Amino acid sequence: MKKLSFFHSLLAALVLSAAFTACSKDDDENKTPEPEPSPAAATYHYDLTVVAGNHGGMTKDKSHITLSVPSLADAATTISFEGQGAEITDYTIECIYDGKYYYQVPISSDRFSKLQFKDNKMQVVQEQKFVANTYKSRNYTHAWLDSNTLLIMSTDGEHKKVIWTKLNASDMTILGEGTLSIEVAEDYNVLTTSGIAAYRKSDNKLFYFYYNKKETSGSNKTTNEPFFRIAVINPATMTVDQEIINKEAAQMTASAYGELLQNTLFFDENDNLYLSCFNVVSKKNYGCLLRIKKGAFDFEEGYNAFPESKGKLLTIQYLGGNKVLAYSGDNTVGTSIGDLAYYYSIIDLEAKTSTRLAYNETEIPYSSGSFSQRSVVNAKENKAYIGVNTADEQCIYIYDIATGAVAKGASIAAGYYFDQIRLLED
Repeated sequence: MKKLSFFHSLLAALVLSAAFTACSKDDDENKTPEPEPSPAAATYHYDLTVVAGNHGGMTKDKSHITLSVPSLADAATTISFEGQGAEITDYTIECIYDGKYYYQVPISSDRFSKLQFKDNKMQVVQEQKFVANTYKSRNYTHAWLDSNTLLIMSTDGEHKKVIWTKLNASDMTILGEGTLSIEVAEDYNVLTTSGIAAYRKSDNKLFYFYYNKKETSGSNKTTNEPFFRIAVINPATMTVDQEIINKEAAQMTASAYGELLQNTLFFDENDNLYLSCFNVVSKKNYGCLLRIKKGAFDFEEGYNAFPESKGKLLTIQYLGGNKVLAYSGDNTVGTSIGDLAYYYSIIDLEAKTSTRLAYNETEIPYSSGSFSQRSVVNAKENKAYIGVNTADEQCIYIYDIATGAVAKGASIAAGYYFDQIRLLED
């Protein structure tokens, strides 16, 4: 599966020095030499997204401001959005991103868009109008079946069926579309909005995680089935090979928006699949990190890499070597999007322990923003860049994956709610 949590191979230099060519005898002595292109020039950048007024994740009525920066490493730098970047109104903060490009169903909910945020402007690269299946912005999941085949999945308008569309990512043409054979289970009347999709390369299997719900007409009351389901699919034919009701967790973390906003699954070096999930205890959510081993189709019984959960496990990003960067909540402090109740930790997949992220031997304070993805892993640098939105600061911390050392990076100017960092190729 092609995901940014594995982050593409990127050149790792940020040197901006220029070399000058020597002038020959015949050159004009007063002529300024032209600089040669530096082979060390950066080939990637970071797109930062903020929202004015409140945190913006999953909010349909808020525009967001996005700004590209070449580096986040300088602790002396304060990044300001005043008069910089671009206000984005037609496209959502929830989207797929890979290489240079963003892919999404825009606010208009009538097409697929391939976009590039270039020169601090959102530019349309290619678009494809819906044909048979139609999708809503924010409400779908995805998987990369190969380097150029992007699969989009969601439930239909009545949430009774699961629809799918395969796209050629180079030109956004539709390669195929259809409906899965999944039916709403007895005693329920709808399916979850998006579900979560994951492609396992080692045996060419597609996993689709979803659950059934019972909605009561005329009220906001919804009853979910007690455990979510795993559909194992042949991606070539999109036939469902088997369907499993898991017994380890009630729901997946990102079932409403299909991992468009936050990273909630990954594969390790051995092609084991890990998924962020949660159980409900006394009406509060407690996260767990589950595993489907390579070659298996159901979660490993009794395995939970995050047993010390204080609240919902919101984002997970694999660092390699059985280490995971996690962003999770503390229910004793709060559960609302704006509460200062969320913190970063490093999970050890084998020891099944988590350690709070600390700087200068002091734990980094709680942040606000439950619907946020303020961290990226730069695999070429072997570092993770981690944004916080604490009571006292908005800034970047830099985690050295090899040593575990934490350094301070750039700060974000006050006045905005800091929600997202994304790493893209130039």
